[in-house]
Amino acid sequence: MAWTKYQLFLAGLMLVTGSINTLSAKWADNFKAEGCGGSKEHSFQHPFLQAVGMFLGEFSCLAAFYLLQCRAARQSDSSVEPQQSFSALLFLPPALCDMTGTSLMYVALNMTSASSFQMLRGAVIIFTGLFSVAFLGRRLAPSQWVGILATIAGLVVVGLADLLSKHDSQHKLSEVITGDLLIIMAQIIVAIQMVLEEKFVYKHNVHPLRAVGIEGFFGFVILSLLLVPMYYIPAGSFSGNPRGMLEDALDAFCQVGRQPLIALALLGNISSIAFFNFAGISVTKELSATTRMVLDSLRTVVIWALSLALGWEVFHPLQILGFLILLMGTALYNGLHYPLLACLSRSCHRPTQEGEQERLLGDNRTPINDAS
Repeated sequence: MAWTKYQLFLAGLMLVTGSINTLSAKWADNFKAEGCGGSKEHSFQHPFLQAVGMFLGEFSCLAAFYLLQCRAARQSDSSVEPQQSFSALLFLPPALCDMTGTSLMYVALNMTSASSFQMLRGAVIIFTGLFSVAFLGRRLAPSQWVGILATIAGLVVVGLADLLSKHDSQHKLSEVITGDLLIIMAQIIVAIQMVLEEKFVYKHNVHPLRAVGIEGFFGFVILSLLLVPMYYIPAGSFSGNPRGMLEDALDAFCQVGRQPLIALALLGNISSIAFFNFAGISVTKELSATTRMVLDSLRTVVIWALSLALGWEVFHPLQILGFLILLMGTALYNGLHYPLLACLSRSCHRPTQEGEQERLLGDNRTPINDAS
């Protein structure tokens, strides 16, 4: 069935904004500027402030939700289901997980390449599968276990590619290893977030945009307040600011004032996360969850290709192998091989789009705010 212009627009919007989200964060990291008090020129390494901006982008999804509700009320649109009453505090535990995982990933992005960052995030499948068995009582199909094993193999190959690649003064080998480990550690926290969302949030039938907005609100408020004590917590060599503190928001604002392009990169990160969440949810609704996952995989290719073209990283052939293995693991875990086998064999009934969405989203839900 041919896609409509609107569906093509949504698919393109998801691919473009998802790629911009990671690339703009890495672009900001690559800038160097003087800080406050005449400090020497140094890299813009402010992961916690960047995480605050990301949550601000998620918070803006609330505006999109209420706009959709107003339009539905005027047009009697039945596609926006009536919202059940619920306590917003239900979103606090997953928001705390999101805040911790996102902050760790932004720290790691300072240490490793954008493409490895995007590929290693595939580790979430491993921990989500294990936690869903342990805490949700779910039984995984044999193909899902094979998908988990394939994902582990893919992570090993991507890690080897990072170890064997040439490293410049900005990304030393020890930093790359630390960054890769932090990304994988963050996926454990993201997996806990997904389990919490499924156990407490999904059963209330909360609209995804509303869920993203509420979690964004909690993350934005809490992390903004935490920037104050972070300004006084020493972090030694782990810190990227002249004062050696865990986060120096004032130094970040001084650098933005001296290099306005940093503000453009931060704005790209904030706005892209909001549009990406909206586009991802709309693609799942208008097309299928399979399409969303394929587009998410294409996003990794776009990020990788642009990072190479911009000279942000050096090509290593092992990355291709690692990406393909990770892609196979994702496909197996999410059941994307079933429609393919049905199409090839012509002996079994091909699942409808509704059935496909139910299987992918009902059995293996992606996180509410999958874009971070």
